[in-house]
Amino acid sequence: MIAIIDYGAGNLRSIKKAVENIVGKNVKISSDKKEISKADGIVLPGVGAFSPAMKFLKEKNLIETITDFAKTGKLVLGICLGMQLFFEESEESLKTRGLGLLKGKVKKLPATVKLPHIGWNCIELKIKNEKLKIAKDIKDHTFYYFVHSYYCEPEDKNIIVATTEYGIKFASIIEKDNIIGTQFHPEKSSESGIKLLKGILEKNAYKKDNTLS
Repeated sequence: MIAIIDYGAGNLRSIKKAVENIVGKNVKISSDKKEISKADGIVLPGVGAFSPAMKFLKEKNLIETITDFAKTGKLVLGICLGMQLFFEESEESLKTRGLGLLKGKVKKLPATVKLPHIGWNCIELKIKNEKLKIAKDIKDHTFYYFVHSYYCEPEDKNIIVATTEYGIKFASIIEKDNIIGTQFHPEKSSESGIKLLKGILEKNAYKKDNTLS
């Protein structure tokens, strides 16, 4: 089962539908700790703001649930805001601590560009395709759909799989072991996005018999 964590953010239904198209109906939107802990993989979706999202996770006692889940080695996928929550802090709310799964900060895109960054933009791969764990068929300069005003700046640059340029080059795909993040919305990125999601789920959440429990 894939658990899409409900933390008060928007866009839950579209990501659920996209994941169901890949793994079947065994996908649940949940804020239940026990249900999330038993999942084969979890998804932190991404429409909203840093502080309210972390506040909701704290109120639902889900912060420890997510950090413990990450230690199991099972898939933890963050999309847009969900990816930003992986980090320690954000300029969007300096008094709010993130999940701390990854070291680094979330910063605001430069004032020289129109914000938010909305629309299609391409990625530049930093790791050769044959070395990618998440999607062997991902291609350089593929376009994906972005909606954001903040970007992630990992302390460890080696976890950056791809970058995108919008006023500044920022990490658009990250991967550290079982923790994967996309700054763009694969569920809104047509065939390219679904192909990427399929690669992530097949390599990280499928059982050997190609089914999900």
